[in-house]
Amino acid sequence: MRRRRVWEIGGFIAGGVLIVFGAVALYLGVDGYQTVHDELDKEYIVGGTDMSPDEIRAGAEEAGLPDTIELPSCDVVDEQIDTGEEARCFAQYMRVHALEGTGGLTYAQMGRLQSAANPDDPAGTDDEEAAAKDENGEPISNPRRNTWINEVALATALNVSYMAEQISIFGIVVGIALILTGIGLIILAFAVFGREPSTGPASATG
Repeated sequence: MRRRRVWEIGGFIAGGVLIVFGAVALYLGVDGYQTVHDELDKEYIVGGTDMSPDEIRAGAEEAGLPDTIELPSCDVVDEQIDTGEEARCFAQYMRVHALEGTGGLTYAQMGRLQSAANPDDPAGTDDEEAAAKDENGEPISNPRRNTWINEVALATALNVSYMAEQISIFGIVVGIALILTGIGLIILAFAVFGREPSTGPASATG
């Protein structure tokens, strides 16, 4: 009898702990989710008129981008970017815009300096002797490569918003699961150990 009582109390305590942890995880998840939305909302980011699959495909073809470049399938035209999903979509369009400006070359495919022989070539050069010079005789940085630095910085911030939102959603799901598990454990402890064991029907006497 005493052992059953101990198991019952242990089940109640374990269930209560799970409920508390679940409530904390649920609160943090909801708070993180709302924070992502609030912080994005403060930036007043609005999707451009070409941020739809058809428009960006036309722009990529006009810029001569290779077919191997993956184009976004989402649509945020004139949408205020205030969710992680929209932020990720916006970042995908930013990447295509950067590629349009560099002729399809990424940061690692471009030289750090502007070519003197062909200043409009986004590939640039890493050879200081072949680089264009400013009025002080110093090599000029490749402006197309600098475009990628800005793009990566902004896109990373937007993608972090998406990741933070997904982690928050995961926290919400885990919190709900812990709460339900804790409730189930308390019910199980009461059902199994909280009731007096049946002694069976009394035997009839003479």
